[in-house]
Amino acid sequence: MSVTTRTPRRRAPRRALAALALVGLLPALGLVACSSEDGGAQASTDTTSSADTGSPSASTSTSTSTSTSTSTATGDGPVYVAIGDSYTAAPLVPTTDLNDGCLQSDGNYPHLVAAALGASLTDVSCSGATTSSLVGVQTTMDGVAHPAQFDALTADTTLVTVSIGGNDQDLFSSMLGGCVQLATSGQGRTPCADATSEAEVEKTLATIRSHVRAALEGVADRSPDARVLAVGYPQIVPASGSCPRLLPVASGDLPFIRSVNRGLTDAVEEAAKRAGVEYVDVWAATAGHDICADDPWIQGQRTDTSAALSFHPFAAEQQAVADAVLAVLQG
Repeated sequence: MSVTTRTPRRRAPRRALAALALVGLLPALGLVACSSEDGGAQASTDTTSSADTGSPSASTSTSTSTSTSTSTATGDGPVYVAIGDSYTAAPLVPTTDLNDGCLQSDGNYPHLVAAALGASLTDVSCSGATTSSLVGVQTTMDGVAHPAQFDALTADTTLVTVSIGGNDQDLFSSMLGGCVQLATSGQGRTPCADATSEAEVEKTLATIRSHVRAALEGVADRSPDARVLAVGYPQIVPASGSCPRLLPVASGDLPFIRSVNRGLTDAVEEAAKRAGVEYVDVWAATAGHDICADDPWIQGQRTDTSAALSFHPFAAEQQAVADAVLAVLQG
C-alpha cells in the first residue's frame, strides 16, 4: 500500500496545542450570514479556516503552495484519493499529524479502506475544509497553506471518496459552537432555534447541496475513470434525551440541532444522486452512537487528546465508516 500523507509525530508542536486550546471558544453564529473569514474560531468542528467563496468549478483549480508528504511502495489495489474535512481527517484519532493544522489521522477511514483494499492512497483531507478548499488554497490556523485538494486527482485515479459540506456556510460552527454558546445566554428554552428561521436553514442546506454536487461533478471531470463515492455525516445529536455535560445546549434546541444534522446528510445524499455517484450512508451506520449514547462514537464538548477532538469522531466511528465504504464497493 502506498500512502501520501503527513508523517505523524509523537509530541504536538506548541502552536498545534494552542490551536486545540481554542476548542469551545466559539462565536454564536447565524446559520447563513457569517463566513470563515470573519476570524471566529471554528474549533467546535475544525481548527482551520478556508474562504467559502462558492461552489467548486468543474474545470478550474488554483494552487500556489506545495504539500509535504511521504510515500511508500505501491500495491496492486486501486489508486485511491480521499477528499474531505475533519470528519475524514479524524483529528486526534491515534496517531494524528499535528504539524500542519490539518490534524489528519493515520487511523481515519481512508487509511482503513486503503489497507483493506491494498490501495495506493493519497489522503488530502484537512480539518476546516469547505468545498472551496477543493479548488483553492486552504490556510490552516498554523499558517500552513495547503494546495487545492483536487490537485491530487489525476486521470489514473480509480477510486475517490468525498466527504465535504459541513463547514460550508459555517454550518457546523453554528449548529454546535453557536448553539452551545447561546445555551448560556439565558434566552429561553430554544435560543438557537429562535435565532434563525426555517427558510434560512433551508437556504443554507440548498446551497450546501449545490456546492457538494458541483464538487462531485468536478471529481468526475478530473478523474473520468474513477469510481466516486460521496460519504455522508454521522448522527451527532440524539433523537431523544440529552446529556448536558457532553452536549451543553438548551434542551429545547436538541430537536432543531438534530434536524440540521439530518438535513446536512440528506443534502449530501441528494447531491450524490444529482451528480450520478454512489452514496455511503453514514447516518444509518452510526445509529445509536451519537454523543449522548451509551456507546458514543462522537466526542463531547471536551477534547480528549488521546482519542478525539471535541465534537469529532472516535476511532470506532471511523471503522464503521470504513466498513460502510467497503460494503458499497464490494456490494
